[in-house]
Amino acid sequence: MKKFKTLTGTALLLSTVAASALVAAPAVAQDNGASEGRDVITVTARRREETLQDVPLSVTAMTGEDLERMGALDIVAIADTTPNITLEVSRGTNSTLSAFIRGVGQQDPVAGFEAGVGIYVDDVYLNRPQGAVLDIYDVDRIEVLRGPQGTLYGRNTIGGAVKYVTRRIDADEPTLSARLGFGSYGQLDTVLSGSAPLSDTFRVGGTLGRFTRDGYGENLNTGEENYDKNVFGYRVSAEWEPTDSFFVRLAYDSVADTSNARGGHRLTPGALSGAPVLDNVHDTRAGLNVVEQDVEGDGLALTAEWEINENWTVRNILADRNDTSVTPIDFDNLPSGDLDVPAIYENEQFSEEFQLLYSGERLNGLVGYYYLDANATTVFDVLLENLGAAISLPGLNAQTFGDVDTKTWSVFANFTYDLTDEFSLTLGGRYTEDERTSTVLRRTYINGFSEFFGGAGIPIATTSDFTGTNSWDDFSPTASLAWQPNAENNFYVTYSQGFKGGGFDPRAQTTGTPDFDQNGTIEADEVFQFMSFDPETVDSIEIGWKYQGNGYRHSLAVFNMDYTDIQVPGSVGIDTDNDGVNDTFTGVTTNAGAATIRGIEYEGSLDLGQDVFAQGDIMTLGWAIGLLDGEYDQFINAFGVDVSNDVVIQNTPDTTASATLTYITPLHGGDLSVINTISHRGDSSQFEFPFPLLDQGAYTLWNASMVWEGEDGHWQFGLHGRNLTDEEYRVSGYDFVNNTTLAPELGLEGTLIGYYGPPRTVTATIAWRY
Repeated sequence: MKKFKTLTGTALLLSTVAASALVAAPAVAQDNGASEGRDVITVTARRREETLQDVPLSVTAMTGEDLERMGALDIVAIADTTPNITLEVSRGTNSTLSAFIRGVGQQDPVAGFEAGVGIYVDDVYLNRPQGAVLDIYDVDRIEVLRGPQGTLYGRNTIGGAVKYVTRRIDADEPTLSARLGFGSYGQLDTVLSGSAPLSDTFRVGGTLGRFTRDGYGENLNTGEENYDKNVFGYRVSAEWEPTDSFFVRLAYDSVADTSNARGGHRLTPGALSGAPVLDNVHDTRAGLNVVEQDVEGDGLALTAEWEINENWTVRNILADRNDTSVTPIDFDNLPSGDLDVPAIYENEQFSEEFQLLYSGERLNGLVGYYYLDANATTVFDVLLENLGAAISLPGLNAQTFGDVDTKTWSVFANFTYDLTDEFSLTLGGRYTEDERTSTVLRRTYINGFSEFFGGAGIPIATTSDFTGTNSWDDFSPTASLAWQPNAENNFYVTYSQGFKGGGFDPRAQTTGTPDFDQNGTIEADEVFQFMSFDPETVDSIEIGWKYQGNGYRHSLAVFNMDYTDIQVPGSVGIDTDNDGVNDTFTGVTTNAGAATIRGIEYEGSLDLGQDVFAQGDIMTLGWAIGLLDGEYDQFINAFGVDVSNDVVIQNTPDTTASATLTYITPLHGGDLSVINTISHRGDSSQFEFPFPLLDQGAYTLWNASMVWEGEDGHWQFGLHGRNLTDEEYRVSGYDFVNNTTLAPELGLEGTLIGYYGPPRTVTATIAWRY
């Protein structure tokens, strides 16, 4: 029945879009200034308001209104139309984000690893990826900055940054708005926003959203929905502006995700049970139910800004954030406990950022200080029940507890000086000191799950009892030369260096430490070496050209990155008693080597309607193309062998491309927008070693929207179709099988699992604003 409803909705959408194009033919004259204004986006990529044309950086920005018109549901959707970026819901979760920009990122969400891509909410850096799959509501714009960041704000990030910017409160009059979305798979989304000025200087506002949906598939073992959604979130804020030069904002946000645990799709039959591969990739037979999925997070931020005079401004951002994720991840996705992993992630962070900004006739820039004190705790069981029964260890369980403290501070500066009216020089630098302290406790249990998950398991061995501290310091410079010969052109060349801190792998097992010195005795420094890993660095050179004029604009960038000391995390099964059977696992994270990543990015738009359509009609074509060529120059495996010829850059297609055709015409006292987007991603590998059974081949998605907005801005009606051709595509997976023989490497069933993107969906939206 769901399939029939989805096909019917798609047919309705397509027929309506076609009809609207015919109805729109006799265009009516109108004032289209508001429509044209959508093309001008102001960003703060350099900590001051500028248009995209004037920023000598690779920046993609989308307004909240445009994201709503396109039917975007969460932050992952921006990857459809942004070159060389991968945003995915992480393996086995609903709300943990895996992010990669230009081949740099971090796939593993456990404590102990820094992010390769920085995620920011109103200038507050999110230290952990849990809860970072942000829904699109109360958003002013989203900015994507590609390449190393660190001399302008926040935490130094090696690959790039995604900045989620919420709306400011209207200072003049009360506002109220409501948005309702309903569609395929029982989707029902509601968003309610309101604000009010309580005096000439003080105002308050808030937004709440509820996002629900039935599952794309079913758990055939329990009867529960699979890939469902049940999220509730809200934001409240208060703003005080006693003078034109002083502003304070206090904001609090909270989110709760009680969706069902996301089960994966087995790509091979069960080696022990013979369980067949299911027909529907969104169905599962997962049986782990010792805990229910529950994700909660909140944050408090205080932002103050004082414009001392026309040249100097002081800004301070103080924030505290916390989140807890309880999730059952059934790796084998079968009813038995072959490889079952219930997990708890707890994160807390306190950050302080101070900026002193200068704006003059020729010199603009800032100096800043950033401090972060964060704790990340991970605890999970790995139940190997089938294996335990086979080796007379009933309820065999490998339990891991990892606790990581991070303390870091930085000073940074970035200044641009206009050498002439055409040439400007930017110089910046960042000095960072990172300290990370980690405790890792790993124990072997029998009789089932540990006390963390309400089990009666009995510890029989301690395989890791480790506490270590390490620290690093780094100076990362940047330099840029820009040439703007006229208002239409902006040419620039930029050198920037990125730094990503080292850490400790909380899954590593000290009793599995190799004898690096090969003297028959494992020394303390060898244990430390096995548990820890060093920072990464990137040296990036980018040449860009931005043009805007006569209805056409583009942003073209060519870049080359030398990526060294790359942190490669992984988990492998190990045989602790030399009986030929892997009876537990260990984390293995190494600074495996170096890579060279080069690429091209070409974004642009073209006004197609100036001489074709009647007055008032608008048609634009927008595009984004990313080409990337990345290869490892060195990759040393666990046996000390360079296997760089056998590995690839993970989660990074060599081609990302999109085209968006937008047609706007006057209709019944408003504007009707018809938007079609085609997005394409080339082949990509889930891990460094290619594995055709798990990796995702090239695929193309088609999204379309039709939106009517009243001239007075009070009403909006929309119809949105996503993945209209119903493509099946993997976004993540697990691999615990021999990639040649498919023999199990942990557990007895064999774990080769894929997680998939959403199928075809159709959503109708109604919005009202006062």
